[in-house]
Amino acid sequence: MIELKSNREIDIMKENGKILAEALRYLGEKLRPGMKTKDLDALAEEFIRRHDAVPAFKGYRGFPSNICVSINNEVVHGIPGERILKEGDLVSVDLGVLKNGYYADGAFTFSLGDLKSEAQRLIQVTQDALNLGIQKAISGKNLSDISHAIQSYVEGNGFSVVRELVGHGIGKRMHEEPQVPNFGKPGEGPLLEQGMVLAIEPMVNSGSFEIKTLEDEWTVVTCDGSLSAHFEHTIAITENGALILTT
Repeated sequence: MIELKSNREIDIMKENGKILAEALRYLGEKLRPGMKTKDLDALAEEFIRRHDAVPAFKGYRGFPSNICVSINNEVVHGIPGERILKEGDLVSVDLGVLKNGYYADGAFTFSLGDLKSEAQRLIQVTQDALNLGIQKAISGKNLSDISHAIQSYVEGNGFSVVRELVGHGIGKRMHEEPQVPNFGKPGEGPLLEQGMVLAIEPMVNSGSFEIKTLEDEWTVVTCDGSLSAHFEHTIAITENGALILTT
């Protein structure tokens, strides 16, 4: 069942989303070549706990770290460790915050130094696709209107959207109904209603949409080795349209 949130609940989640957004900005400022991904993980944990919140990913379904750090051809769920970041890397950071019994979820793909034009375009198209999807998150529209807006824009720019992984509802649990695909025909799926809170997260590949999971049972990569980018916001559907909570 899709859970609708009260204004009070949305206010709590907005506070959590602000912590998450500030954490991503903080990590972006600290990001540099030569840094180990485990150092980024430690910085994230310290920042989140300093704001009296809990890193929501640590231990979630057995995930071993506080954040996901996915590099270049890694789509999502990269495990921080000894890997050293290099000039020219695409670094996708995905994190969750838990405070006062509610979750927030968000992701951002950073460019580490100068990138080739195709990689820069991939990042921009993915971020723009997220914003276009959010614009469709209006009460009375269908869920697939979000999905279609994302897919149309991405594919119109020559990239592909991942099919096997999707966005989701969020609230007292990290993953709630409904699922929010990044592809589909318009005018399908459940009607959007005030009080719905969704994590919308396009995952976009520069090549094929096909993905696979590595032997660590977490890290998802592109099958063809192409680059991938990932952006995510937690949003609430209100009487005035979509309210971005993770900003």
